[in-house]
Amino acid sequence: MLSHDCQIRVWYKHTDQMAICHHSNYICYYEAARSEFLRALGMSFAEVERRGIMMPILEVQSKYRKPAYFDELLTVRISLREIPSTRINFYYEIFNEQGDLLNTGMTQLGFIHSDSRRPCRCPEWFLDLIRKDWAE
Repeated sequence: MLSHDCQIRVWYKHTDQMAICHHSNYICYYEAARSEFLRALGMSFAEVERRGIMMPILEVQSKYRKPAYFDELLTVRISLREIPSTRINFYYEIFNEQGDLLNTGMTQLGFIHSDSRRPCRCPEWFLDLIRKDWAE
């Protein structure tokens, strides 16, 4: 398993009239965490695409447990629980500053060739990035 923590502040524009973080922002927080996770592994999504691979979203799940509020500093914990094959599943937990679990989620991404947009298996160089830090 691999995991990484990313911190995100709830901006005013992320909130509704009750100063509560709007539910749609959590999906954006997942994306930010994926980008930072990949960077922590030594790769960026831009580099993945330069190498001819795209990773479209296939599925999103999100469970809202407690609200996040304007100006709170959130910790988004992203984890990879299994080695990917043709798809990769990322799992998320979002905590507030007090350590309360606010949200859990999952995104499933596929691997496709950039030129043909046809599905493919996870590239070996991507698997190498994951395996170097993998912990059972």
